[in-house]
Amino acid sequence: MPRIRRTTAAALAATAAISLLATACTGSAGDAAPDDPKARTTLTFWHGWSAPSEVAAIEANIRSFEAKHPNITVKTVKGITDDKLNQALRAGGSQAPDVVSSFTTDNVGRFCTTGALADLKPFLDKSGIDPAATFLPQMAKYTEHEGKRCAVPLLGDAYGLYYNKKAFAEAGITAPPKTLSEFDAVAEKLTKRKGDTYEQLGFMPNFQGYETTFEHYASQFGVRYFDADGKSALAGDPAVKALFTWQKKLADRLGGYERLERFRASLGDEWGPKHPFHTGQVAMQLDGEWRGKMASDAELDFEIGAAPFPVPDDQADQYGKGYLSGTILGIARVSEKQNAAWELVKYLSTDTDAVVSFANAIHNVPSTQAALKSPDLGDDPLYRTFVSIAQHPGSSHAPSSVNGGAFLLTAQDLGVRWEAGREKDLDAGLRKADAQVDKDNEQAR
Repeated sequence: MPRIRRTTAAALAATAAISLLATACTGSAGDAAPDDPKARTTLTFWHGWSAPSEVAAIEANIRSFEAKHPNITVKTVKGITDDKLNQALRAGGSQAPDVVSSFTTDNVGRFCTTGALADLKPFLDKSGIDPAATFLPQMAKYTEHEGKRCAVPLLGDAYGLYYNKKAFAEAGITAPPKTLSEFDAVAEKLTKRKGDTYEQLGFMPNFQGYETTFEHYASQFGVRYFDADGKSALAGDPAVKALFTWQKKLADRLGGYERLERFRASLGDEWGPKHPFHTGQVAMQLDGEWRGKMASDAELDFEIGAAPFPVPDDQADQYGKGYLSGTILGIARVSEKQNAAWELVKYLSTDTDAVVSFANAIHNVPSTQAALKSPDLGDDPLYRTFVSIAQHPGSSHAPSSVNGGAFLLTAQDLGVRWEAGREKDLDAGLRKADAQVDKDNEQAR
C-alpha cells in the first residue's frame, strides 16, 4: 500500500491534532491493563486500507485471528485518516478504537510523547518478544521514540528505482546506474525534448514530483537531521547541501525548473493507470514496491526493471540502500481492553503466516525477520528487489521527532523555494530552516 503524501497544510494539521492529545490523555503508560484477554469481548480496529483487495486481505487475517481467539470478536473500520484517528484518540468513549494503524510513520514521535498510544513494552516483555530481534532493525527503530515503544511495524515500504527497459535499450543503456553521476548522465540520455516540453523525460527530479521528496532523497545521502543535543543540523550537515546542489543541477541539466514544472502539471494521476511511468512519459521513477504491481495491473506495452536508487559517488560502497517507511500498529491509550487488544496486535504483527500472507496480498515488504525468510513469500523479481533494499543495513527512515514530521516539511519547503529560484542563498536558507525546526520542536514539548 503506497503512503499517499499529504499536502503541507494537511500534514501540519495532523501533527497539531496529535499535539492536543497531550492534554487529553491521562494515566501512566505503564499502568497495568485490567481486562481479562480470555473473556468474551469485542475489539474495534481502525485502519487506513480502502482498496477492495487490501480490505479483503486484512479481513482474512482478522478472521484467522478470531479462529485462534474465539472469545474475541473484531469490528473493523476501514479507510480511517489520521485526522479521524486523532480525534477519536483524543475524545475516547465507547466509540473510540481499541487497536489502530496508521500510514504516517513520521508521527510516531508525537504518538509516543503525547500518550495517544499505549506503551507496548510491558506487553512485549510479558510475551517474551524482543523487538530488535523480531522485526527488521530499521523498522523496529522507526516505531519507537527516545526509548519508548508505542507502536510496532505492520509491513513496510522500501523505495528504489524503476526503469523502462525498452527506453534503456533504445538509448544503448545496458544496466541501471549505481552512482548519481551515472544516473544524471542516463537521465539526460533518456530525455527527448519536444518544443518547450518533452516527448520523454529521463527522470522528474523536482521536489513536488511523484515521490521525489527531500525525505526520500535524504536516505541516499545519509542526512543526519539532528545533532547530539537534538538540535536541527541541516546547515551543518554537508550531506544536506550536497543533496540540494545535486537536485538543482540535475533539474537544470534536464531543462530547468519551469520547463519541468509545466511538464509535471500535464502528467496523469500518481495512483491511476496514466501515471507518467506507465505511459512512457518518464523513463525512470523513484517509487516503492507497490509500483511493480500497479504497473502490472496497467498492462504496460514495455518491460520494466527495478534496482536500488543510486547513491552519491563518494558513497558508492553504500549502493543497495533506500528509504524505508511503513504502517504502524498500536493500542489506543483510552482503550479499556488493552490485554485483548494486545492479542490482536501481537498476531497481526508477529505471526509469520499472517505477516507473509498480508505482504503477498498487498505487495508490501514483510516487517519481521521470520517472514522475510519464509519460503512462502512472493518471489517476483521486481518485488524481491525491494525486499533486498529493506534489509540493507544502510536503509533508513528519518528519525522520530517530538513534532512529528514538521521538520521534514520545513526541509521540503526549502527545497521547493531553492529549486524555483526563490531562495537565492542556500546556506542562509538552511540556517533559517534550522531555526524554524528548533522553534517548532520547542513549542511541541
